[in-house]
Amino acid sequence: MKHFVSLSQSPTAELQHVIDVAKRLKKQLKETGRNDPILAGKTLAMIFEKPSLRTRVSFTVGMTQLGGAALSLNRDEVGLGVREPVKDVARVLASMADGVMARVFEHDKLLELQKWSSVPIINGLSDYSHPCQAMADLLTIDEHFGKLAGLTMAYVGDGNNVARSLAVACGKFGMHFCIASPPGYCFDGEDIAAIQARVPGFDICFFKEPKDCVATADVVVTDTWISMGQEAEKATRVAEFAGFAIDEALMANAPAHAIVLHCLPAYRGYEISEGVLESERSKVFQEAENRLHVQKGILAVLLGGA
Repeated sequence: MKHFVSLSQSPTAELQHVIDVAKRLKKQLKETGRNDPILAGKTLAMIFEKPSLRTRVSFTVGMTQLGGAALSLNRDEVGLGVREPVKDVARVLASMADGVMARVFEHDKLLELQKWSSVPIINGLSDYSHPCQAMADLLTIDEHFGKLAGLTMAYVGDGNNVARSLAVACGKFGMHFCIASPPGYCFDGEDIAAIQARVPGFDICFFKEPKDCVATADVVVTDTWISMGQEAEKATRVAEFAGFAIDEALMANAPAHAIVLHCLPAYRGYEISEGVLESERSKVFQEAENRLHVQKGILAVLLGGA
């Protein structure tokens, strides 16, 4: 694995290795209070075009716990494709840092960084995918059920970057993926064809009604209806997503053992209810913590040869 830009680029064995390394590092940290400094002397440059809590903290703390350092650069300082061409930024950062994590709007910027960089590029989020989040979700599911293959994930809500990455993740690890979205908000034909071409084992089913989508689910997932950059669409989206909230009434249709995930930030009363988010079925904050451990797995493999 040279870069971590999308899950579809990496064979399942490599992704499983990242999860295994993340488990080992998490166990070591919990048992000893520290990790071996396997990234001593290494630096990660982090570009943020979007606001960030979990991505910024997990990568910064992860590098520190592994003995390295992280440098945060905001949108105005870098100006990807505005102040400087993306290819120039890629080559400059590669000459000074050991890896680059970028949290951007346009996915094409990540592809351009990858093309020109001689050091690993990590996708911290783009408008098309969020592979780090999907890996944290896989780790959380595996910790709870002790397996991934054969489980069913039901995604209710916007067919966005998180949903795409989760669909690919399920295909890679032999999970069934079901999705319920309002008309016009699900994957388009191009998305489906691209996933099926790269993930031969991709198994997806579509539902019009959320209650049918969650009926056989082991894992129920949602995300915000209004992503960054879509604020002007809030009123329209809230109206069109009516009936697609993960609330107590919807979860009554899911198997009793089903757990709930949400990548956060959560907007209580919209895509998820306070009661479900704070219930015993919710593994949302275990999922959030696992961003740190998965990020360390990615860093250890890409920058430390783990």
